[in-house]
Amino acid sequence: MFHLHMPLLEKIIRPMIVYLCLIGFLRLFGKRELAQLNPFDLVVLLSLSNTVQNAIIGDDNTVTGGIIGAFSLLTINWLLTLILFKAPKLNRALEGSETVLVRRGVVDWAAMKKEALTELELRAVLHKQGLGDFSEVEKCVLEPNGNFYVEPLVPSHEEASRTEILRSIQSLASEVQSLKEQLKLAGPSTPNSQSGEEELAL
Repeated sequence: MFHLHMPLLEKIIRPMIVYLCLIGFLRLFGKRELAQLNPFDLVVLLSLSNTVQNAIIGDDNTVTGGIIGAFSLLTINWLLTLILFKAPKLNRALEGSETVLVRRGVVDWAAMKKEALTELELRAVLHKQGLGDFSEVEKCVLEPNGNFYVEPLVPSHEEASRTEILRSIQSLASEVQSLKEQLKLAGPSTPNSQSGEEELAL
């Protein structure tokens, strides 16, 4: 159960090599592999773990081997994350750039072709955001991590209400500040004015 069937160093290096190769392959084959837009992409991602399992652990099915393999994967992931955090330029180079698919209701079909996205897949993304047509989209972006950012052309009712409330609060704050300044310019505080200031402060 705990006796390793291969050298410890090999158990550590195997997961790290597979991890780096998978990162490179996913970057090479584009962002749609991360987006999981259709069943084929999903099957590929689910099968990857089983495909590389033997490469990671070899013929070793011991508890110790599994723990070492898991520790190696977490370690290489932490190291790579730390390196990319300290080197933003390298991070941008590895992650790639975002792809703008729709801008002000106009679809960039060249970008769609580059990312191997169909019109039906893009419409499915918009429908999840409550949008029925491309004309309702201000901006739709496929980000390097495979996520879609969709900005509607017309803000939703909730966003419009939130914006109006914030505008009213800012206006009220300006009026209160103006009243405070007027009270200060009125001269020495009388008992009535002082109580008025206290009520205003409350």
